[in-house]
Amino acid sequence: MSEQFHYPPDIFELLVETIPRLVKGKKSVVLFFQGAGVPEQDWSDILKKLDTTPESINKFDIARTVLTRLNQHGDSGLGPRREIIRRVTQFDSFESCWENERLKAKGLVASVREAVNAKDAFTRMKQERDAERNQAQARFRDAKQQASTKRAEIEDIKTRLFSLFSIKDKPQERGKLLESVLNDLFRAYDIHVRENFMRKAPDSPTVMEQIDGVIDLGGAIHLVEMKWLKDPVGVADFGPHLVRVMGRANASGIFISNSEFTQPAITQCAEFLNLKTTFLCSLEEIVMLLQRQGDLVEFLKTKSQAAIINKQPFLKILN
Repeated sequence: MSEQFHYPPDIFELLVETIPRLVKGKKSVVLFFQGAGVPEQDWSDILKKLDTTPESINKFDIARTVLTRLNQHGDSGLGPRREIIRRVTQFDSFESCWENERLKAKGLVASVREAVNAKDAFTRMKQERDAERNQAQARFRDAKQQASTKRAEIEDIKTRLFSLFSIKDKPQERGKLLESVLNDLFRAYDIHVRENFMRKAPDSPTVMEQIDGVIDLGGAIHLVEMKWLKDPVGVADFGPHLVRVMGRANASGIFISNSEFTQPAITQCAEFLNLKTTFLCSLEEIVMLLQRQGDLVEFLKTKSQAAIINKQPFLKILN
């Protein structure tokens, strides 16, 4: 039985009616409780009374008195209470009962088993509900903590990104820092696949190409190019990115720039949409996204859909 501290009233009354019928004598009732590990102080005075005035108490009085005392114990009475239940529910030798009470005893033992099973089933269901509730609460706490951690990460990334605008005399360093910041932003949204890397010729130190970053957007691999240029992006700036995208099967492309895109660059990108999905993104859009605490993944998906469906490689989203 799973009842932790006390017998509930229905179980208590069943035990009072059952235990005295499992044995013939009054002292046998006391011995039943002794064998179950009931503390001596709960039955010793009853044993003395049976030696002096046995007619003053019957078997049912003994059972009720001992069970009442045992039911008042806390954790210390847990073991004996469980043992009493075990002994009653497993009782199967009714020869020890008075013949005229055997049928009644069998029925009562069956009733105790049924009641205990019902209590255990209820307890198990309650435990399962509690476990489900605890798991749901834990998931909620974890999600809340993850959201808080993500917000803190994005806030830090925003600060780092904004600080790049104050770097005026170190364009190469600023470009590298931009790659790091944007890759961290992709990572914060769980779409980051790989940092910037260089592909070299076999058995040669010659760098064949450099990729600024790789992300997974909706199950599609996107090569990301990040540029911090003084002038608007032209075909000469954008062309090498298209070559890298075209050189990889099933790859798409994203070109991010702090400066605007010239119309020839936008036109060239649109022409290549028949072959590869590539779209353009300004750093201004990302700054505005961070300012309004927007969703980067949805932002990029919207731009990708505009390129695929509307053949619009540069859908500018500022709000």
